[in-house]
Amino acid sequence: MRHSFGYGLMRLFVNAFVIFACLAAWPAAAEVTRIIALGDSLTAGYGLARPVSFTERLQWALRNAGVQAIVENAGVSGDTSAGGLARLDWALAPKAGKPADALIVELGANDGLRGIDPASTEKNLDAIIQKARARGLPVLLAGMMAPPNLGREYGAEFNGIFPRLANKHGVALYPFFLDGVAAISHLNQRDGIHPNAAGVDVIVKRMLPHVKKLITAP
Repeated sequence: MRHSFGYGLMRLFVNAFVIFACLAAWPAAAEVTRIIALGDSLTAGYGLARPVSFTERLQWALRNAGVQAIVENAGVSGDTSAGGLARLDWALAPKAGKPADALIVELGANDGLRGIDPASTEKNLDAIIQKARARGLPVLLAGMMAPPNLGREYGAEFNGIFPRLANKHGVALYPFFLDGVAAISHLNQRDGIHPNAAGVDVIVKRMLPHVKKLITAP
């Protein structure tokens, strides 16, 4: 009888230990990295079904690579760098008590299309990065190229914004968001500006190593 009681007590202790160990490990296993993608129509997924938009495909690619992450779509079609700055605090606000862990900035295309003074665009992007860094967030700045019809001088000034800011703040730079997609007809929608689903997959594949490095760097 004593043997049976002692054996039962031991099993109870072992089971309790296993349950405790599982519960102790659960928060680490369940922890998810919250990435905010602040951008314009290229981030928002203009002309695309949600499952094939940039943020959804990037999130899928990260999880397929074993990275538990949520990529939040903070893209607004037609937005400029000024618009992105104006809504940055809202985009970075905690959700369900979970603060943002990283920021991807994809802005500037509409500034270029509208011929906005590059100095103004640079000032806005500079403020966005400063605010994010003040929160301790790692930043991946996605560059953009000026439309060629605006001239060589404008293009040189505009295109230089992104490497300058990356160097100034020591943040990661992905030189051209549309790299491998721009001006390739079968990777774009009819407007020749916005990527189609196949184009999005090219962008995600090329950016994935940069995003993984962003959220895993010490």
